[in-house]
Amino acid sequence: MLYSFSYYKPKSEIEIIETLKSFGDDAKILAGGTDLLVYMKQQIADPKVLVDIKGVPDFSKIEIDSSGNLIIGAAVTCNDVVENQYIRNHYPILATAAKTIGSYQIRNRATVVGNICNASPAADMAGALLVLDSSVIIATEKGNREIPIKQFFVGVKKTSLQQNEFVKAIRVRAEYKDAEAGYLKASRIKGHDLGTCNVALSRGKNGTVKIAIGSCNITPVLLPDFDSTNIDLANILTTAMKNIKPIDDLRGSKEYRKHLVQVFIKRLLNGKGHSH
Repeated sequence: MLYSFSYYKPKSEIEIIETLKSFGDDAKILAGGTDLLVYMKQQIADPKVLVDIKGVPDFSKIEIDSSGNLIIGAAVTCNDVVENQYIRNHYPILATAAKTIGSYQIRNRATVVGNICNASPAADMAGALLVLDSSVIIATEKGNREIPIKQFFVGVKKTSLQQNEFVKAIRVRAEYKDAEAGYLKASRIKGHDLGTCNVALSRGKNGTVKIAIGSCNITPVLLPDFDSTNIDLANILTTAMKNIKPIDDLRGSKEYRKHLVQVFIKRLLNGKGHSH
């Protein structure tokens, strides 16, 4: 059951900001709604006002900026990413990760930006975006500000977004176009289940290996960069174990999660699960 609420669908970024300013903490941004509406039905969230951002046409676009970076708008769905040929050709890890989310019907609603704004430790898009050195473009009253996505997650279900701010897009760096990258995820069932563990890995053209781990700490974890020309597996696994703090829950024990992380890192370093 949903409690009554007011619904707004602004047509511009400025209108969104003004609406957020008018209602303050009573307002919540609505994009796909696959998390928020569930929370409302479960009475975990009770916003008085929903601000639907899908009325801004630019937010539904996947574009390339003047520097060759990939821009994913706030209303781009996971299926938009899965089916986009440019992403499939040049950033396939994004399509791979997006395809693991829920069912086809959910992916038709769920947005990439919504997936990171929910700030779940298990967020599937977080790891892929972290290893592509992506950044988050945030709309504010004073204009846009942009931060590395590794600074965006600050706790369980918590982001660095401030009052009257919202994420308008994600920028994926051109330096990672065609980079070798892969994503592996374990879950109890296919479809409607959070991951027990996920690991993303990329080998950048700058000679670095980036590894991100999900479902093993209060936020998605990005490990320090490693040298791709001198892979020291023992050091990588030791570093991974030092940076995660998995828990026991209904999806798996902490020992099982640690085991999965090590297995997935080894597989990805050996090219298994790679998109390129």
